[in-house]
Amino acid sequence: MSSEMLPAFVETSNVERKQDLSEDQESEKPRLNKEFKPISKRQMKKLIKQKQWEEQRELRKQKRKEKRKRKQLERQCQMESNSDGNDRKRIRRDVVHSTLRLIIDCSFDSLMVLKDIKKLHKQIQRCYAENRRALHPVQFYLTSHGGQLKKNMDENDKGWVNWKDIHIKPEHYSAFIKKEDLIYLTSDSPNVLKELDESKAYVIGGLVDHNHHKCLK
Repeated sequence: MSSEMLPAFVETSNVERKQDLSEDQESEKPRLNKEFKPISKRQMKKLIKQKQWEEQRELRKQKRKEKRKRKQLERQCQMESNSDGNDRKRIRRDVVHSTLRLIIDCSFDSLMVLKDIKKLHKQIQRCYAENRRALHPVQFYLTSHGGQLKKNMDENDKGWVNWKDIHIKPEHYSAFIKKEDLIYLTSDSPNVLKELDESKAYVIGGLVDHNHHKCLK
């Protein structure tokens, strides 16, 4: 083969090789299209949801665990509440009411400012609650109930109208209790009370005055 014919042969070979490559590429196109089919939006959403479901598997497991613990705690609290309720019922059955009468005399209303009226109201609430819990509760009275005290109770403690085991009266205690049954308790008295007589009515002055009105009660 002469040297003059070599370039032509090389060029012809290159052309043939390019044609072969182009044919191979064209033959691969339909095969690629067959392997990678496009998916619809609905299918895409489905795949995304499935992926999210798998990713949140541990989170769901943790939530189920917390829910079981919460229900278990609620059941335990309910059982304890029922137990407490039974205890309270048993205590109420064991209560023996006293015949002793304890009276808070609220006739000093006009001698107190509103701040002291509120303090008196809180003390009455405390006495009422303690007497309700007692196993030997006294006959509890509020007398001369009205004025600032009643207004404060109406505004801040409307439930007082439903109080049980208490006698709330607008009248003065002398209107319905015999004088010989009355014993007025005061720190100004020189007499010291050593024992209680359950046939008597003991009166406490409902006055918060910080000793501004000594010897008044």
